[in-house]
Amino acid sequence: MPTLTLLPSGKTTDAEPGTRLLDAILATGEKIVSKCGGEAKCGECHVFIQEGRKSLSKMQRAENEKLDTIPGVGSKSRLACQTLFGTENVTVELLGFGSGL
Repeated sequence: MPTLTLLPSGKTTDAEPGTRLLDAILATGEKIVSKCGGEAKCGECHVFIQEGRKSLSKMQRAENEKLDTIPGVGSKSRLACQTLFGTENVTVELLGFGSGL
């Protein structure tokens, strides 16, 4: 089972393939906002994938369109509500309030 590691806290959790990244992050006890209920409309769950990007689900149109509207987006950006685990370990950097930014 793949492991999720969160930065900067270092918290970890195991996640079944197909688990939403947002749900796995919440399972660690970290706080992450998703005001739109996981519909890729608010962009509040924007994270940077530091390791394991290729194992995650492919980005769909709604996620790509929302990311295009968010300042500071880069090649490692994903919306946690739209991203599903694959079979490899993933390291995610939390942005905003939780990471002290």
